[in-house]
Amino acid sequence: MHDSDSFIGEVSEEVRRDRLFATLRRYRWLIAAAVLLIVGGAAFHSWNQARQRAAAAAAGGAFAAALAEPDAARRAEALAGFAASTPRAAVLARLAQAGSLSAAGDRDGAAAVLGEVAGDGTVAPVWRSLAALERVMLLGPAMDASERQATLEGLVAPNAPFRTLALEQRALTHLEAGDREAAIADLNAALADPAATAGLQTRARQLIVAAGGSIAAPPAPVAPAVDG
Repeated sequence: MHDSDSFIGEVSEEVRRDRLFATLRRYRWLIAAAVLLIVGGAAFHSWNQARQRAAAAAAGGAFAAALAEPDAARRAEALAGFAASTPRAAVLARLAQAGSLSAAGDRDGAAAVLGEVAGDGTVAPVWRSLAALERVMLLGPAMDASERQATLEGLVAPNAPFRTLALEQRALTHLEAGDREAAIADLNAALADPAATAGLQTRARQLIVAAGGSIAAPPAPVAPAVDG
């Protein structure tokens, strides 16, 4: 009886092994395709990552080389070429190009570049706001008064990224128009903004005094209560 059970077990094992091999033979193409897909996917992922790293390094080197050009006009030309060939970094290159054009004495060219960035709906809002503010600061009184006012109105909105700088610029427009009260109100609003830098606070206080206003003293710290 024991030998019979052993024989049956061996036969069953052989049957299972034959079925396994038959299944493997039947679906070997599918298994091979799955293995190739897994291995190929991993290889493609590694290759793609290496390619992206190389492209980023090449773009960074080209951007640095353009910025290193000592002549402002040539630097602006190099940055324009970089922006055209590298769309992912174009906004930074365009802003740098505007700065280089301004340094080269081409104020109108710089303003045109900033205007293009500010009006480009594909650019992130923070960069558009920065370009618009820089354009206002660059042109100053030479900018159309209504356009200048409308631009600043959008930039001083609550939670706008460059609100304090825009308030300072709007205060200057009020001073140019002789409206000292409106200028002082904008400067005090800039001073009260937690995002105001130390430099801006200093300029705002100086402008308030120059406009005939007074600086409100900061509130005295409240002493902690002492239990008796």
